[in-house]
Amino acid sequence: MGSDNGSAGTVAAVGAAGAIEAVASAGAAAGAAGGWRRGAGVAGAALGVLAAGAAVGVAVERLTVGRGMRRKARLALDASGPYGTLRGTPGRVVAEDGTRLYYEVDEPGGTGEKADTSRRLFGGRRTPAAPPVTVVFSHGYCLSQDSWHFQRAALRAAGVRAVFWDQRSHGRSERSRTDAVSIDLFGRDLKAVIDAAAPEGPLVLVGHSMGGMTTMALAAQHPGLIAERVVGTAFLGTSPGGLAENTYGLPAAGMSLVRRLVLPGAFKLMAARPELVEKGRRATADLFAGVLRWYSFGSADVDPAVVRFAERLLEATPVDVVAAFYPVFAEHEKREALCAFEGMPVVVAAGDKDLLTPSEHSEAIAEALPDARFLLLEETGHLLMLERPEAVTAQLADLLTAAAEGGALDRGRRAAAGARGRA
Repeated sequence: MGSDNGSAGTVAAVGAAGAIEAVASAGAAAGAAGGWRRGAGVAGAALGVLAAGAAVGVAVERLTVGRGMRRKARLALDASGPYGTLRGTPGRVVAEDGTRLYYEVDEPGGTGEKADTSRRLFGGRRTPAAPPVTVVFSHGYCLSQDSWHFQRAALRAAGVRAVFWDQRSHGRSERSRTDAVSIDLFGRDLKAVIDAAAPEGPLVLVGHSMGGMTTMALAAQHPGLIAERVVGTAFLGTSPGGLAENTYGLPAAGMSLVRRLVLPGAFKLMAARPELVEKGRRATADLFAGVLRWYSFGSADVDPAVVRFAERLLEATPVDVVAAFYPVFAEHEKREALCAFEGMPVVVAAGDKDLLTPSEHSEAIAEALPDARFLLLEETGHLLMLERPEAVTAQLADLLTAAAEGGALDRGRRAAAGARGRA
């Protein structure tokens, strides 16, 4: 290990140890009202405990940039950024437990340049009599359908029918009416959305992070639907299982301590007193923003407006939803479901700097589907569709063309088994 990496590991370990002690103390005092308030402030900061190294960088930045200036900059970016403003035809469907799920449909343009572009994108095979291909986008944990802003704009310009939905407790969907959330439940939610928004015609399924896991759950539950209607799939920054072993960029020993001593107390506070933890999160907004950036992006060269947009998406997720959903990832195991996607065009893409679902998890998907196109995006983090929108959208365009033509994707730079395509 080089000296730079060793120093970073030391900083992370020291920072994590300090946070562990603070949260443990907060948990011990949680029985009293004052303890709850102190604990809530600590738990708000502990949302970022896994990025202790990033926190140090944020602390340095705070010494050189005034809080008022940072607040004005955020407001200016919120006012000027166009991201997340695209809206489609709204709809709602009731999930099995009564939770109302929100979705939007972008219908294809029928004439003019948009129709011509659509015909080129689909290899000229679309006919007015045939049901159009519908692309269904499933977003990730603590995000919403708006995280697909760039891809939505591109497909809308090309006249492609697309469905975007908010997973339960996220975005405009209703808070889950059951506490027993799971990836399997999310798969059944996706089936309900498809039945309501795209009941007929071919489908292309696109999932990022938790959304990719949701797609796998759908395949495990409804292999017939996959075989009969799905003509292409994209798995972006996701995992087929084994996330319980993820260290989120920390040394393994440090992550073990975090799981045992930090997360239970922090999640208990987040679930029991969310309003107080939200206050703590707001009070540590600058630290929290640094943490989000650390885990969202892999490059320092990202448009500040995009970074701020990602912050807004993540900040919009209530802390008790963060706590309720986190455990489902350790339980997720859907490797066997991947066989449902054999024989169809599949794109697998990952960022090489992704600390939440490391690229090795995407490689495992590609190994299970050896004809899939695998692309590793360099200097890219977890939110690859926002950080590298051109590369991700280009892969989706190729996927749609292959799906419409009924053929396989050209494996291109993944010409040999195990080889990586890079961009």
